Amino acid sequence: MNETKSPTLRDASRQGSAFNIRDVPIYGDAILAPMDGYSDWPFRSLCRELGSAMSYTEFVKVEKILSRSKQPAKRMYFTEAERPITFQIYGDDPDLILKAALKIQELNPDIIDLNMGCPAKTIADRGAGVGMMPSPVKIARTFKKLTSALKVPVTGKIRLGWDKNKNYKLIARVVEENGGSLIAIHGRTKEQRYSGNADWDAIAEVKSLVKIPVIGSGDVKTVADIERMKQYTNCNAVMIGRGALANPWIFSRLDRQQVTAEQVQETVRKHLARSVEFYGDDDGSRLFRKYAVQYLLMQTLTRETRKEILKPMPSGEFLEMLNQVYALTA
Repeated sequence: MNETKSPTLRDASRQGSAFNIRDVPIYGDAILAPMDGYSDWPFRSLCRELGSAMSYTEFVKVEKILSRSKQPAKRMYFTEAERPITFQIYGDDPDLILKAALKIQELNPDIIDLNMGCPAKTIADRGAGVGMMPSPVKIARTFKKLTSALKVPVTGKIRLGWDKNKNYKLIARVVEENGGSLIAIHGRTKEQRYSGNADWDAIAEVKSLVKIPVIGSGDVKTVADIERMKQYTNCNAVMIGRGALANPWIFSRLDRQQVTAEQVQETVRKHLARSVEFYGDDDGSRLFRKYAVQYLLMQTLTRETRKEILKPMPSGEFLEMLNQVYALTA
């Protein structure tokens, strides 16, 4: 893989860090959220270059890390230009979580993060992801083990709680008291998933309770939302997930309507090339389609054009077809 230095990081470093995660300086206040199936290396590295202040990998199950599975190596691949890089893991057994974290620490991440916020039924119902939140004692044990044994900072990503019994304030204190270096909080419960409005008041409460940095997440869709959440909650940074899929340029402080056709074309070419480089031509082209649907604002295209874009084809033909779409819509 080609490694390039991030101009965004170099420029920000001259201005001083926005905040520190223990001894790791973070230069910026907008961060791409870890998203299963989306924040892979091709997309994540692209967002980092566009201005995302740090990188989180897709989460990895601790049992996969401790097995012979090839998935962790693929998910935890990164280049130096992405630093600071956070490896995100999930599990429900404190001893296995520690064992996995010690193993991946050898890959030299800057930070290791424990996912306590994923609402997916297959994960939460087994006591992992947001399924950990009803067990504050287990979270305390886990963080105590991790922060005592690891050299790198340990952080946690949470939600408001499982359902109406919101215990995010307790969990935030537990993480801090047991050595955690940062809390990222999505302002919804497990039951809400991604529906309704994110509760920014809750994010503000967590920020007022703890001394460690807090990243707020939920309903950041525009450039104005970044500053609005920061001012409303006093959080150190905001995490952007779904809002970045159609508009990764938000990390360059551009709303989607401000992005030129030339910028879209350049990003599409770069992303497709990285996807093919990372996964191979067939898988790379196939996996890129879900991003192309977002980049091209598919709802503005005809039904026939949408069908063409979603057809399987080699990456070279796909790029040529996209160029024809641009020519028709420019």
